[in-house]
Amino acid sequence: MAAEPRGQSPATVDQHDAPACAAYIDAITERRTVVGVIGLGYVGIPLVQSFVHAGFKVVGFDILEERIAQFARNESPINHISDADIAGMRAKGFEATTDFARVSVCDALIICVPTPLNSHQEPDLSFVENTLEKLGSHLRKNQLLSLESTTWPGTTREVLAPFIERAGFTIGTDFFLVYSPEREDPGNPIYTTETIPKIIGAHTQACLRVGVALYESIIETVVQVSSTRTAEIIKLVENIHRSVNIGMVNELKIVCDKMDIDVFEVINAAATKPFGFTAYYPGPGVGGHCIPIDPFYLTWKAREYGVDTQFIRLAGEINASMPEFVTEKTVRALNEAGIAMKDAKILALGIAYKPDVDDPRESASISVIKQMRSWGARVDYSDPHIPVFPKMRQYDYILKSVPLDAKSLSSYDAVVMLTNHSAFDIDLISKHATRIIDTRGVWPRTHPKIYSA
Repeated sequence: MAAEPRGQSPATVDQHDAPACAAYIDAITERRTVVGVIGLGYVGIPLVQSFVHAGFKVVGFDILEERIAQFARNESPINHISDADIAGMRAKGFEATTDFARVSVCDALIICVPTPLNSHQEPDLSFVENTLEKLGSHLRKNQLLSLESTTWPGTTREVLAPFIERAGFTIGTDFFLVYSPEREDPGNPIYTTETIPKIIGAHTQACLRVGVALYESIIETVVQVSSTRTAEIIKLVENIHRSVNIGMVNELKIVCDKMDIDVFEVINAAATKPFGFTAYYPGPGVGGHCIPIDPFYLTWKAREYGVDTQFIRLAGEINASMPEFVTEKTVRALNEAGIAMKDAKILALGIAYKPDVDDPRESASISVIKQMRSWGARVDYSDPHIPVFPKMRQYDYILKSVPLDAKSLSSYDAVVMLTNHSAFDIDLISKHATRIIDTRGVWPRTHPKIYSA
């Protein structure tokens, strides 16, 4: 069932909106639609690539001058999109700019900007709101606006719709509004932007038809839902599901550690059951821009309805406590050798939030480094995908990735496996590290140098 506009019946919408709707869909079919993608990062760049490959003219917008300069040099800011990919996109007409006046030439505008949490663990929509301000006077009739950023249920209806209406447009008649949450999984070798099914909810029936037509031009399966609020909560549910299950196995990891049981052996054996069990694996915490953040968006909104989402909140607390667990295990391992944490030299393996990507956002690895440094340890890192420690709001570490060789590995009191990149030479680490704190189940617990964490 498609979304109904406020105060109108579906029949009225169909009759009233058909001409503008049909003309817009014709432009999509004939590839006359100019697509604007706002936010050229892990979500925006793959989206640009998909539209370019489908034959659309694409304009990309970002506030970072250096990001735009990278595109001008045919350099990719993310490692799963190559420099050659960027060059190919530009050869087909892709332009990147900081000039939001160019919004007026775009027929479709897709917002892919961050939606972090503030210092009080509450939703921070400042990037979305600032984007709307920049769009401001450059909007025109018969444009489509799609928000892909993760947010709380009601954002499209309560924030974006009033903004469009204040600009003088009638949504569903001379302007189209949809919400379609991103589902990117950087580094996934199986699923891509084109093959991951796409959720879409819309403000009106006409908006839905236009939005579906646009996304169906690049994505194999588009899943229509009844409203923008439904689409918004679906994105949160997907990641809350993962957060809760990871929280469960992280708690199980602590229990198994006390019982001297290998939690990874337990999970792998349980996963042989062909029904009723899905394997999730513990680690040093959770990271990325979704799992550590999305649950709090629903928790925050639920309070407005007088609901305390205790189960969701508890999973978040367990996951957030894991860096401390890893640090304590490292302290105990060093104590056995008579080394105080404050005197220790430690190498953290991997600061990306998951294997084989270059994205350190909300990475639990960095939280572990912070914990260990607070104990006074000297902590270096090695990550083949992140050669220089990135500038981040919460951290100001001047570090470069340490190359792994026999000499460097043997110089540390402990090596902590945090992100198990496939590029790490496990045999080299096993041979030359003095002691290894393994948070990912890379080594068997019977290995003489291994301390499971």
